[in-house]
Amino acid sequence: MPAYRPTYLNAVATAVPDHDIHDAFIGWAQARVEPAAQAVFARMAKRAGIGHRWSVLPMTAAGGSPVAPDGFYGDGFPGTAARMTIYAEAAPALAIAAIDRLAAKTDLGAITHLVVASCTGFVAPGIDQIVAARMGLSPAVERLLVGFMGCYAAVAALRSARHIVRSDPAARVLVVTVELSTLHLRDETALEPLLAMLQFGDGAAAALVTAEPGGVEIGQPFAAALPDSADLIRWTITDQGFAMHLSGAVPGRIAAALADPAFVATLTGGRAAAELDWAVHAGGRSILDAVATALALPYDALAASRAVLADNGNMSSSTLMFVLEREIARGSGRSGVALAFGPGLAAEGFAFGPPS
Repeated sequence: MPAYRPTYLNAVATAVPDHDIHDAFIGWAQARVEPAAQAVFARMAKRAGIGHRWSVLPMTAAGGSPVAPDGFYGDGFPGTAARMTIYAEAAPALAIAAIDRLAAKTDLGAITHLVVASCTGFVAPGIDQIVAARMGLSPAVERLLVGFMGCYAAVAALRSARHIVRSDPAARVLVVTVELSTLHLRDETALEPLLAMLQFGDGAAAALVTAEPGGVEIGQPFAAALPDSADLIRWTITDQGFAMHLSGAVPGRIAAALADPAFVATLTGGRAAAELDWAVHAGGRSILDAVATALALPYDALAASRAVLADNGNMSSSTLMFVLEREIARGSGRSGVALAFGPGLAAEGFAFGPPS
């Protein structure tokens, strides 16, 4: 049997666009929501734990937001083709911004593999090919594109990088996530879809995964589907962008799953939850609260996740990478669990810990 080969998440860097659209969206949605739900929307927006969300959509000539009368969404709701045109330009640019920040942290020479996750747009040649060309990577670099998996796509990307390095210890894998969720604002007046759209912003992250000690070790991955929950989180491609359905029942379903000792043991490897660090996808305040309560964690155990939610909102697959960046910078020296939830309803993640 071959010897165990540890794999390391050496460094993570992140990037967001320049335009903060959170307050403008709240004002826009508050004016649209059904009259009977306006008070509820205002209360939920205030309790969301989000202070900022960033968008690649440009400010108007008058300095207004995309929902201003002369903004991207001001004169009706563009079709999916118009949204994908912006994605094709803005997604690679934001990804490169994150990669440039990663290059300031660690050497990105001799990259052998590129793994890209993106769930909020489609273009061919793919984001992986565009990024590789703009970086000047060798055509021999092996590429993998992870698409439309939703919020746990970063886990799939990092897990794939781990498998690559374990099979080839000389591999140097660049992992990139880039999500432009604000391209998918929709013509809605009902409470639930407006609250779902309230969560999402744009962001990109880049990470280096190698067999060289540094950062945190990526341990055993896990994946688990929660039964009877497939309809709770859905993405549907429409003629008016991608329609996100995020049911208000999701936090309760997660809490119920975390009440099952066998399910928790899958996540923790049988270790006590309170003795671990937690890098949890910041899918929303109620989701973070559900995880903390079900696992009997102190409020500040999810401090990194809550900070990412406050500063950026939910950026789909990029969100967990933002949390991991903070965890690596904190360097507690403890073992931990990276955890994300997404369509299915599924929970995916991996153990992590200090370099061995």
